[in-house]
Amino acid sequence: MRRLIYGMNLSLDGYIAAPGDDIGWSVPSDELFRFWSDQLQATELTLYGRKLWQTMSSYWPTGDQRHDATPAESEFARRWRNMSKVVFSSTIDKVDWNSRLVTGDAAAEITRLKAEDGGPMDIGGATLARAALRAGLIDEYVLATAPVLVGGGTPFFTVLDSWVNLSLVETRTHPCGVILTRYEPRR
Repeated sequence: MRRLIYGMNLSLDGYIAAPGDDIGWSVPSDELFRFWSDQLQATELTLYGRKLWQTMSSYWPTGDQRHDATPAESEFARRWRNMSKVVFSSTIDKVDWNSRLVTGDAAAEITRLKAEDGGPMDIGGATLARAALRAGLIDEYVLATAPVLVGGGTPFFTVLDSWVNLSLVETRTHPCGVILTRYEPRR
């Protein structure tokens, strides 16, 4: 059975994007890029909601070819391009970059994917993560909390039906001021 990990950069007030889907505040340091790149390398399959998929696929397929790309950004771009991806959307009809599209019930498909043999899966995008969270499918939460308040936008956690008790697995502080925390649900 695969593990499902939900992790993203977020503001101190809990948002993954500021109003207008602005993520300009979340540009990570090289050290944080290396962390996310290592996470990506350890992951067999990444699950995306439409909005995050469109953001990622508009930049990372050629991110290593940009003249100002750091070595950490280039490595992330290569890993992202080669990674198998599943995109969940009812509003787009085509995906590329080593991806397949799912238009049906997200929780049912994620449950099916988790039941397969294989390595860990990452999930990205607040709306998609909400479906997995409500179905009790998330095995680990990775929060890279930036020292910025954005005042609104897209929250990392959406409204829950009930409490989810967590156990702290790791805390790490990056020199750029980002605090990385990892949690697992108490089952």
